[in-house]
Amino acid sequence: MFLRRFTCLLLLGVLTFGFILTCSRNLNDSATNLKQPMENCLNVQHLMGETCVPLNPQRVITLWSSFLANTLALGIKPIATAYDLGLPFPEYLQDKVDKIELIGSVNEPNLEKILLLKPDLILAHPYVPNIYYKHLSKIAPTVIIGHSDVGTRRWDQDLVDIAKILHQEETFNKLMKEYWQYIEILKKALNIGTASQNNNHCYQMQVSVASTNALSGIWSYGEKSPVGTVINDIGLQRPPSQKGDFYYVENISEERLSDIDGDVLFFLSWGSRSAKEALEKLQKKPLWRQLKAVQQNKTYIVDGSHWHDGDIMAVKAILDDLYKYLVKTP
Repeated sequence: MFLRRFTCLLLLGVLTFGFILTCSRNLNDSATNLKQPMENCLNVQHLMGETCVPLNPQRVITLWSSFLANTLALGIKPIATAYDLGLPFPEYLQDKVDKIELIGSVNEPNLEKILLLKPDLILAHPYVPNIYYKHLSKIAPTVIIGHSDVGTRRWDQDLVDIAKILHQEETFNKLMKEYWQYIEILKKALNIGTASQNNNHCYQMQVSVASTNALSGIWSYGEKSPVGTVINDIGLQRPPSQKGDFYYVENISEERLSDIDGDVLFFLSWGSRSAKEALEKLQKKPLWRQLKAVQQNKTYIVDGSHWHDGDIMAVKAILDDLYKYLVKTP
């Protein structure tokens, strides 16, 4: 009886292995048949080498949330995107993502779904594992946008690269012109860069940006983060602990809570219940109530989903919040 059971289990294992192997071969064969050589394409250099992308892609898939937003802002609607299924889309994207299919997370995109969608271009983030890039590039031209070290690039560099790949340079120029116009509106409203700047409190204002959650503790954003870049473009000052060529400072202890203090404190709030509970717990601490920004009622809880991201839509939402809280007029 033992030998009979062992034989049955062995046979079942062999059949299962054969089934998986066959499916894997079918996926590779299908991807190879789908991806046909292109005559009219543009060679693009990126982290994984060189890829020839179509001159007029019609079925774009994005594997990063900011790529989705940037692609939409450039006037092209992707057919699918990778996104964390446990989180809702940011508010500024919610009315723009109808009929865009979800295909798993950035780290684990669903290859079968992607294959069935027949994309002609895939825009992926450096965080996508190499094994997935190998399969993705067999399905369609796949370009890695950005750098594995997020602190080495300005937020608008991704927008530049995507605009070039999609041949939307004119739209890019329009978007950036609007951005710098908005920056000038804020400068004028805050009297930054005017003759009266030395006597104006707004110009000397130190703007702090920080956040917390149950897993990562307390952290603050440096000058290399997207929001740090925006604040620098306006000409506002940062607290000493947030000045420097870095993206963020993490693991700030409660004893060093003064490191996140400023004349104004923007504190990022996240959608998960655990993150909200972590913020509520922090707000009950005596050291929190000793912060100058808290005592002067200059602490503003803002949506982390756009203050953390680095796409053009998120950046404009940050500017809206800065205008709302610092200028305080419609």
